[in-house]
Amino acid sequence: MRLEVRPVTSRRERQIFLTFPWCIYKNDPLWVPPLLPQRASRLDPAKNPVISGGAVQPFIAWRGDEPVGTIVGAVDAERNAAWEENNAIFGLFECIEDYSVAEALFDTVAAWARQQGKPRLWGPWPLDYEDSHGFLVKGWDRRPVVMCAHNPPYYPEFAERYGMKKARRDSLAFAYDTTTHDPSQVMPEKLQRVAEKVRRRGGITIRPANFDRWDEEIEVALDVLNRGLAVLGETRGFWSAARLSALGKALRPVLDPELILFAEVDGKTVGWVMGLPDLNEAIAAANGLRYPWNAVQFWLALRRRPACVSMKSIAVDPDYWNRGIDALLIYDFSRNALEKGFKWGDFSLTGEDNPMTPRIVTHLGGHEYKRYRIYDLTGLI
Repeated sequence: MRLEVRPVTSRRERQIFLTFPWCIYKNDPLWVPPLLPQRASRLDPAKNPVISGGAVQPFIAWRGDEPVGTIVGAVDAERNAAWEENNAIFGLFECIEDYSVAEALFDTVAAWARQQGKPRLWGPWPLDYEDSHGFLVKGWDRRPVVMCAHNPPYYPEFAERYGMKKARRDSLAFAYDTTTHDPSQVMPEKLQRVAEKVRRRGGITIRPANFDRWDEEIEVALDVLNRGLAVLGETRGFWSAARLSALGKALRPVLDPELILFAEVDGKTVGWVMGLPDLNEAIAAANGLRYPWNAVQFWLALRRRPACVSMKSIAVDPDYWNRGIDALLIYDFSRNALEKGFKWGDFSLTGEDNPMTPRIVTHLGGHEYKRYRIYDLTGLI
């Protein structure tokens, strides 16, 4: 039957687009369904700051009357202006194991980007830069944790066959397994020595997040984060207060202040670490909230302690690098997580070129277990 890719134009087609992943992964035990309400809001410029000032267009690939693939093209006008770039992004790519379908989807979104006057297309970004970005290129033996993606192995193969290239450093996920809740038996002796030496030196205070000062906490976290990104070469304002606040507010109902720690020197915030329980355990139990009754399953699952805690980000002011502050943050975070009864820790996602986190996590006893890749297509116009 004829293969055709068409833009989503009706409410019925939008629902087909949103629920299509259930067709691809119905027999995949490692898949965690996307939260359907969140997936829908990603397509809404009024709710998603990534597309609020740009354009967005979802597409469905049809073979006859049967949907066989999806993709979305978008323009992040605010980010393009901040970075002085002119890119389009693609995301929410799903496809049956048929290269002709993937090729038609990529052709369509590339043509759409060209119509928008964008010479470069990159992704996959699920219309979000932190949540579940990139194609999984390593690690199909373990279920992903919260804010990490999962896809069949043929997705990156199709992207490369189409001519897409690796766009930037890969994003890595590390795992650390434990059978004890006693920090003295889990923490490597060297890390304990470094952390205690830094603590004895004095002048550094580690405190939990204060949710009563939410906006202030966001501001200081953003300042430290962007200072670190600038030293790593990302000097053009990847993060804004609005975007970091939106991410935090989306997660706020499940955040634990003892898993969000700030390091202070003489009252100045110089570093922070953020972690959260692995919500994917509850999301998987609740089928991604596809049906109304799944909400009960979600909250019942969430009441049980997830097995995993995920450390999602750590940042230290470059003026305070090489002083052991990162080690102290990770030590205290890990101690708190162990005392709360988590059975294993995930550290994700961090860039393969990050000079700090992979080294520390490896010394802690962690190992890389997943790798994600962003691709790009250039020369569209």
